[in-house]
Amino acid sequence: MSTPSKTLRDVIGLDGQPPRLSESALVLIDVQNTYRTGVMALDGAEEAVPAAARLLERARAAGTPVVHVVNDGGEGSPYDIRAHIGAICDEVAPIDGEPVVVKQFPNSFHATELEKTLHDLGVISGDLVLAGFMTHMCVTFTAQGAFNLGYRPTVVADATATRSLSAPDGTGVPSAALQQAALTTITDLFGVVVPTADALGA
Repeated sequence: MSTPSKTLRDVIGLDGQPPRLSESALVLIDVQNTYRTGVMALDGAEEAVPAAARLLERARAAGTPVVHVVNDGGEGSPYDIRAHIGAICDEVAPIDGEPVVVKQFPNSFHATELEKTLHDLGVISGDLVLAGFMTHMCVTFTAQGAFNLGYRPTVVADATATRSLSAPDGTGVPSAALQQAALTTITDLFGVVVPTADALGA
């Protein structure tokens, strides 16, 4: 087994310190019912949703701006936000004053109002805490999008989940391996990954 390389973050000297929730904004990505049942059910979703709820509770207590993002795949799809399947999970449902941004691409910033919404909340730059679904897709590409815009994203690992997939050569990639690879991709450049919300300062 080869010795792990330094991350790109280490090479270019980016800070790896987890942020304080009170000095960040929280973006919950696609914590929707579709990931708990049916064709899009994720391994670990039933554990990740309560973890996201605990993160959200801490953020609200800290006065952290919160933005919810939902993926809309259109009427009749597994991402139909007009139906129960596409609704935000009850445990993390928005309260008054928490905006909901609708997206149709993995990067929550692409062709959406997310950046404007953050600006309207006074979040022009700085730390974003990310959690949600799926780790290898929308969480990773939202972290990349945030990084590209000059934010400092941090992903809370236990509040994310993904699913098993087939590799191009036809072999199976277990969800745990894909989860680890996605989080490793994020830590190489785009952001910091912490195991739980407890790793974040108040």
